[in-house]
Amino acid sequence: QVQLVESGGGLVQAGGSLRLSCAASGIIFSANGMGWFRQAPGKQRELVAHITSSGSAYHTDSVKGRFTISRDNAKNTVYLQMNSLKPEDTAVYTCASREYFLWNNWGQGTQVTVSS
Repeated sequence: QVQLVESGGGLVQAGGSLRLSCAASGIIFSANGMGWFRQAPGKQRELVAHITSSGSAYHTDSVKGRFTISRDNAKNTVYLQMNSLKPEDTAVYTCASREYFLWNNWGQGTQVTVSS
């Protein structure tokens, strides 16, 4: 069965850093695109960053220059390095895997809270 398990969330002050990890199993990891989504209370879920099976990375405008997505295929793990965190980044962050054009598998999510 497919499992995506996030870790690394927590409470951090504005300007601080966190690194999220997502360990995947049950998929051919190297063949899947991976992404990080977030959803804050009262707001729609948004795609924060994604990385293709070939390693091309993309980040939404609001996090460009601050967040970096990466993957380690040997560890079946995708990361989201988050620097210069802002209170607006507070959300539940969820990793997902993509085959073709569909985000078809999702993790449970991990809470990131940034205090001002």
